[in-house]
This record gives sequence, structure tokens and C-alpha cells, in this order.
Amino acid sequence: MRMVAVLAVAALLTVSACGSGDERRPAAPDTVEVFTWWAEGGEKAGLDALIDRFGQDCAGQRFENGAVAGGAGVNAKQELTGRMTRKDPPDTFQAHAGAELLDYIDAGQVQDLTSAYDSWGLRQAFPTGLIDDLTVNGKIYSVPANVHRANVVWANPAVLKRAGVSGVPRDLPAFLADLATLKAAGVEAPLALGRDWTQLMVLEAVLISDLGAQRFAGLFTGATPWSGADVAAAIADFGRLVAYGNADRDALDWPQAERLLIDGKAGYQVMGDWEAADLTAKGFTGYSWFTFPGNGATFQWLADSFTLATGAPNPDGTRCWLRTVASPEGQRAFNAAKGSIPARTDVSAAGLSLYQQSAMADWKSATQVPSCAHGSACSQGWQSAVNQALTAWSAARDDTALQAALVTAASRFVR
Repeated sequence: MRMVAVLAVAALLTVSACGSGDERRPAAPDTVEVFTWWAEGGEKAGLDALIDRFGQDCAGQRFENGAVAGGAGVNAKQELTGRMTRKDPPDTFQAHAGAELLDYIDAGQVQDLTSAYDSWGLRQAFPTGLIDDLTVNGKIYSVPANVHRANVVWANPAVLKRAGVSGVPRDLPAFLADLATLKAAGVEAPLALGRDWTQLMVLEAVLISDLGAQRFAGLFTGATPWSGADVAAAIADFGRLVAYGNADRDALDWPQAERLLIDGKAGYQVMGDWEAADLTAKGFTGYSWFTFPGNGATFQWLADSFTLATGAPNPDGTRCWLRTVASPEGQRAFNAAKGSIPARTDVSAAGLSLYQQSAMADWKSATQVPSCAHGSACSQGWQSAVNQALTAWSAARDDTALQAALVTAASRFVR
């Protein structure tokens, strides 16, 4: 990951040199600092495509890269919290659309973009359901660049073939049977796993299989209790899956776990569909994919979005960046490189990958449910509590304690 930001450090050094009590970086009227966690692979390629488009659309504005490396924004969110606390916001920052934005909205750290939606025609370009999910008390605070699918299994067909595994498992028991076959054939890690949030993705997929789409979504609205026997059964199924994973899972980020798949040390990995572009960028084209077994026609969604930060040094330039992000040209360029699909419904699928064409069709027809692991279903505080519970479970393997922690987290954060 080469594009790690040092901007905050530079800003602090500038403040120290000037001896000022104002901790904001000096205003740069022709510069837009874009804060993301897109620092490698398909994510970086997507960002680069947006930068190129921004240069065409926003003459006279200069892009400043604020990328901070770390899967799903773990490191970036920590850095962003510090910058907001010391009143040194970037012009715009990446956040997952949905409940993750509630913390920023409640803190007054992002500005209302409702008028931009009206003037740019975005209410007609984005699906009504997505607009509804983005709206908080009648206002909209971010512009989605894409839609991703979380509940996807990626496979190394060569590993499966050598072990005698064929076809797509139709349900969770069949998936567990295939994992057992891989293990018996000597595959080091039948299921490649990473740390906390990547394990949460697996748990959520299992919950969808065991509870169904409607009851799964109800876990984050209070309609479905976390204390139920069906949740307990899902936790047990989750433990059975993890048993087929790599022992160093808690030390790996998702690209490191992905390397097990590429190197033939794993048969499967549960990961969002950004993996397609990342695998291709790394020269591994011999992969296959399928929806997590038992999820049926359920599309677990997340969306990367951009905000206008309160106190942004260059609000006009930032609005030009946001308009680029929202435009058909920007969405096509970004998603073609990143491997996600446009949030807009008026962008043609022609020329996109087979996976993207398939996902665009599913987005229109499947039952849509949000993801806590990626902020569309739960706030950052809730997500953090669940990840901590999973880290504790990974060490102790106490199913009862995990369910109790999930019940406690829901009691704190359900609105």
C-alpha cells in the first residue's frame, strides 16, 4: 500500500511552526483533500479512475490524496476521528452509506446535501430504496459512488478440483461438507479468514441463511431478538465454519487472507465483491464465485459514499468532486475499475465484467438487506462492539458469551 497519508502530520508540523492555536490546516482554495481507505488493488484503481474524471470535470481544482491504508477503513476511521476532534477535517471523506453515517450526522460533522440531490437529478438516478436509506430526518448527507455485495463466496477451482469438490453447494450443510472434503484432502485452510470484521461478514451470511432475509434485517431494527434460539443456532454454525479456517485469522487483513486463496492454500473466501477486481489486478483470473450457501436470492448491500465535511477548507471544489462521483461518467469509470456496480440505475452494463453484469441484474431483482460489517445496518459504535465480541470469541470459543455480547450491543444501539 503505497498511498498512505502523511497529511495530518504535515498539518501539525505547519501549526507548530506558525505557533498558532488554530489546529486547522491552512486553507487551499484550489485543492480538494479526499480522505479514503483506498490504497491498493481494485480500490486504488477505482480511486485513480475518479481522479482522472475529476481532472476533466473540475478544471482549476487539484486533487489531494488522503488515503489511509487498512481493510474496511479500520485505520482510516481512527485517523479521521482524531482529525475531527482537533478540528482539522478533510474536504470530503469516504464513509459507508447508511447507519454508519449517523455518528457523523449526530456530531454535526457533515453538511446537508439535499439541495444537490435536487439540482443534480439524483433522486431520479438512484433507486428509491437507496434514497430512503440515505435520508435522515428528511435530509441527505452523502453521495454514493457504488453498490457492493457482501454475501459472496470466492473460490479457487483448481484447489476444489484436486480435492474432488465439484458444483456449488446449495445450502450451509452442503458447504460444510465440501469444507470437510477439502480438509481431508490436505488443504491447509479450506476457508480463508481474516480478522474481526471479515469474520463478522461470515457470521452475517450465516445469520441470513439460518434466519432468512426479513428476520436478519430485523436484528438491526429491534424486530428480531438477538437472544433467540435461531441466533444461537447460527452462532454454532458459524463456529463450524471457522473451524475450517486458518489458525492465524486474527492477524490477517482481507488481502492477506485472499493470498491463501491465490496461492492454493485455501479453497474459499467469504468477501465482498471488490475481491473480483482485486484478484484480477493481482493476475489471478482463475476464480469462481457464488452467493453464500443458503442465502438464496438475498443481496446484502453496502455502498461507498462521500460527504461534504463541516468546516471543509474548499467547499466549492468539494461539491465539484461530489458531482463527479455522482455523474454517470464518474460512476462508470469508478466501478469499471473497482469491481462494484453503479449506484445509478441509468448506467449501461455493456463492457463491464461478467460478475458486474450479474450483480447489476441481482440488484434489481433480489431481496436487499444491509450489512453491519460495512456500516449499512449499524452504527460505528455497534459495529465496534460486535467486532470486539468476535475477537473475544475467537480466543475463547464461547458461543454463549458471544450471544450475550450481541444482545448487549443491540440493547445499546438499536434506535
